[in-house]
Formats: sequence, structure tokens, C-alpha cells
Amino acid sequence: MRGRRVILDVDIAKIYRVETRALVQAVKRNIERFPEDFTFQLSKEELENWRSQIVISNPAAKMGLRRQPYAFTEHGALMLASILKSPQAAQMSIFVVRAFIRLREYLATNKDLARKMEELERQQREHSQQLASVYSIVKQLINPQEKPKKRIGFALTDKALTK
Repeated sequence: MRGRRVILDVDIAKIYRVETRALVQAVKRNIERFPEDFTFQLSKEELENWRSQIVISNPAAKMGLRRQPYAFTEHGALMLASILKSPQAAQMSIFVVRAFIRLREYLATNKDLARKMEELERQQREHSQQLASVYSIVKQLINPQEKPKKRIGFALTDKALTK
């Protein structure tokens, strides 16, 4: 919805094992923690579109949704875990913290690995240049350029022939 992947309040309430009304109440009490990119309430048009796609209860009947649900992005779902009091929400908060710790360690390891790879590449380039120089010198030693041989004796010149 609105170009984002979201989960509705009723579904996330099931995940965190709390009542939907308790979840919505917690959000309203902590509204400063939920900017628009974390959560938003569906408009009437969005709700009608959602109802027609999901084929839920008859909107004319006095049953089903009576208010527009809240939609939570992944950031909003994580923020919910920090404000809800259910054991499931607490476990999710711990899970998220551990995941971020692992991610930070992974990125640090990758930075070290990338630095080492750059150093190896630099050394390899230097060694390649040195090997090319050594190869060139060895090639010259194996196949020395032949210097023109000096002739022994007298050289006849055009003047000597005309006399």
C-alpha cells in the first residue's frame, strides 16, 4: 500500500499475541514513535479497495471492520515490539537486537576482508611489475643482442678502387 510493503494491525496483533485494540491504543499513546513512514491509517478508499480484493465481510452489514485499520511498515512493526508488553513482543525485540549485532559483526568482518583483498591486489600488482622486470632481464641474458662483428683486415673504399 502506498508503494510500501505493510502488515495490517489485525495481523501484527496476532503475531505479537495481543488484542488489536490494545495494539492500536499503544500506538496512539506513543504516536511520536510512529512517523508516517512507520505506520499510517488506511483511507476510506484504500479500505474499500482492500475489501474488494480480499473479499471480506459485507460493508453494508453491521459486522467486520468498523474502522480503518493501521498499516505498519517493517520499521513500524519493529517499533511495536519495543512498546508492547506481550512476551512475544519482548522476544521479537531481543531477536531484532541480536540480528543487528550479527549484521554489524558481519559488516566489520567484510570491511576487514575487503581491506585485506585490496592489500593483496596491490602487492600482486607490485610483484607483477617486478616479475616483468626480472623476465625482461633474464630474456636479455638468454638472447643477448648480437653486436656487429668488427672485420679484421683492410676495408676497400671507393677511392682505393679508383687508383
